[in-house]
Amino acid sequence: MAGTARILPAAAAALLLLLCIAGGARAANVTYDHRALVIDGVRRVLVSGSIHYPRSTPDMWPGLIQKAKDGGLDVIETYVFWDIHEPVRGQYDFEGRKDLAAFVKTVADAGLYVHLRIGPYVCAEWNYGGFPLWLHFIPGIKFRTDNEPFKAEMQRFTAKVVDTMKGAGLYASQGGPIILSQIENEYGNIDSAYGAPGKAYMRWAAGMAVSLDTGVPWVMCQQADAPDPLINTCNGFYCDQFTPNSAAKPKMWTENWSGWFLSFGGAVPYRPVEDLAFAVARFYQRGGTFQNYYMYHGGTNLDRSSGGPFIATSYDYDAPIDEYGLVRQPKWGHLRDVHKAIKLCEPALIATDPSYTSLGPNVEAAVYKVGSVCAAFLANIDGQSDKTVTFNGKMYRLPAWSVSILPDCKNVVLNTAQINSQTTGSEMRYLESSNVASDGSFVTPELAVSDWSYAIEPVGITKDNALTKAGLMEQINTTADASDFLWYSTSITVKGDEPYLNGSQSNLAVNSLGHVLQVYINGKIAGSAQGSASSSLISWQKPIELVPGKNKIDLLSATVGLSNYGAFFDLVGAGITGPVKLSGLNGALDLSSAEWTYQIGLRGEDLHLYDPSEASPEWVSANAYPINHPLIWYKVMILSRLTSREWGKVKHG
Repeated sequence: MAGTARILPAAAAALLLLLCIAGGARAANVTYDHRALVIDGVRRVLVSGSIHYPRSTPDMWPGLIQKAKDGGLDVIETYVFWDIHEPVRGQYDFEGRKDLAAFVKTVADAGLYVHLRIGPYVCAEWNYGGFPLWLHFIPGIKFRTDNEPFKAEMQRFTAKVVDTMKGAGLYASQGGPIILSQIENEYGNIDSAYGAPGKAYMRWAAGMAVSLDTGVPWVMCQQADAPDPLINTCNGFYCDQFTPNSAAKPKMWTENWSGWFLSFGGAVPYRPVEDLAFAVARFYQRGGTFQNYYMYHGGTNLDRSSGGPFIATSYDYDAPIDEYGLVRQPKWGHLRDVHKAIKLCEPALIATDPSYTSLGPNVEAAVYKVGSVCAAFLANIDGQSDKTVTFNGKMYRLPAWSVSILPDCKNVVLNTAQINSQTTGSEMRYLESSNVASDGSFVTPELAVSDWSYAIEPVGITKDNALTKAGLMEQINTTADASDFLWYSTSITVKGDEPYLNGSQSNLAVNSLGHVLQVYINGKIAGSAQGSASSSLISWQKPIELVPGKNKIDLLSATVGLSNYGAFFDLVGAGITGPVKLSGLNGALDLSSAEWTYQIGLRGEDLHLYDPSEASPEWVSANAYPINHPLIWYKVMILSRLTSREWGKVKHG
């Protein structure tokens, strides 16, 4: 795929670009050389941003993509999520939020390109890294290594995605917007754990991808030894020092982290736009020509897609477009200005390689010059001190940790530390039913709120299909992730003289891989515990009251998103691993090997109590609610009666 680019004049390049993307009607030839992606013989400086189609709704897609275009983006990047497209082996779903082809077409309609990161392992803080759970149960399978059952499934799904895109005519080679594809994902971060079979698998994956004949280049991110012709790319907060593994490949940045994901109990992530803009400008200064924001719009982990564990449903990521699709200022506006400044330098950037000059301690100039075409970047990489330097006979002041962009090698059009775009804020307000300013400048929506209802969730085993077996069963292997909840239930008979008793009390200890544990003794809550994003391990211990005769012990284990990253992440279990032990002054009773009854899921899940479109007699409307009952569902319906005229006032208020 590598080749020598023929560099055309700027006007001709612009004409070819318009012809290429207008309506996506004409096939494009996409290759690369050592400087850049080459589209129809023209090197391109490209700005990209990640928007994941299932983390928003189809109604949101056009607005999100238009905001991305208005922000100066050329490319939209998305993963492909295997688990939502093939929830059952051999049964595919590409409808609604899962309509990948419709999403790609929406990007094309906006006149932008697409980078399709198939993976099909994606990480992405997505449940199980994007793998469907049924994959775990294929006999003899080992994930992401030189394993024939895994490779067969991976190839089958990757080919399905490629064939779906080809069938819709969406590759650039067919006149569509897809100019890049990715196979695997950050495998180089963990491949050493798999040894020689891991390296063999990586080479196989590269060859398999190329054999699918998409007509566009393939990339492998974070894979320093990615075999030709695949382009190895960088992920991280800063990639200006990254160097491709071949002098024939361009310098590309597939993930510039605009913020970070949110963990339950963690601080809300924030990355200052000045730092993000500095990283972007430094990357293009140091020879980069393709940079992608991860994320440009993060969106929401809907349904049970959030991985982790303990990753929040919000995937806002402190991105330029926030979780709800609103422009985040000043991040969006300042980055838009950075993109404009970089595009002014494009004729020089695509024409030659940079030359570097030190202008003093921690100050560097990079110059791109061919004939009369010249662009320069002046960088102060000192994080504390401003600098004043002389360049081309002129004095320039460089704030700490900043880059000045000079599209003509003389005049600064932007410094990354100086923000000229607007700054806005947002706040949460309590919505009154009628709150209209006298001038009509602000109107809150009128709300219709139904009465609260509740439904009782019984403690312990209530289903006829419960399973009884000796010993403690691992949760994921038992539930196949059909539910986050698994009941463990057993019973003991107390005579009164047992060595694990202290009078009527015994100390109960439960060890679990998590992620959440609730303990019930004779139908009453005895305690609870939870893991965290850093550790799912739970060690719960507490004295409990036992009664003469039969005593029932019910343990409810809940998962909060399955593991999604790391070597052998698929082997990380969940649920109560034991020991489960009663102890007293004179001895102990280990219940780990006792007979346990298991129930997958809650009764309310089977009744679809969470679905507002389904009525259920279980719901009780009342002014008073049960007290001290351990498990209760609650429901209220909130309906907005905001008119279009009022919405106009809110928007412009």
